[in-house]
Amino acid sequence: MVAKVLNVGVMSRQDYVRRTIAIAKGEYIPSPDEPKIWFESLKSMAQVLSDENQVLLDVIIRHKPASLTELEQLAHRKKPNLSRTLKTLERYGVVELRKQSGKLIPTVKATDFRVQFGLHHGNAA
Repeated sequence: MVAKVLNVGVMSRQDYVRRTIAIAKGEYIPSPDEPKIWFESLKSMAQVLSDENQVLLDVIIRHKPASLTELEQLAHRKKPNLSRTLKTLERYGVVELRKQSGKLIPTVKATDFRVQFGLHHGNAA
């Protein structure tokens, strides 16, 4: 399997808002290699990319479940917990949930993560 790299960044909400406003005003133009996905803290990133969630991603990659019910059995996790986790992973661009024949089919979109963080992020801060 070819690694799919997702660029993610860590930036405080305040800096993120400033950056977004600067982009909207045309005062800051992000470079193409800058992250599109931002976390508020290393802690929030660690929660999304936890060991438990990495195991879940591995199960999806290896078994290619055709539904959440199948994934529930493979991962030994209850559907409400699984659904919440997958929606969070989808929001961050890590998985994709496709609806097919009334079933949600999870697909892993990112297997490797390049993280950018620091005290200052370009001219937008």
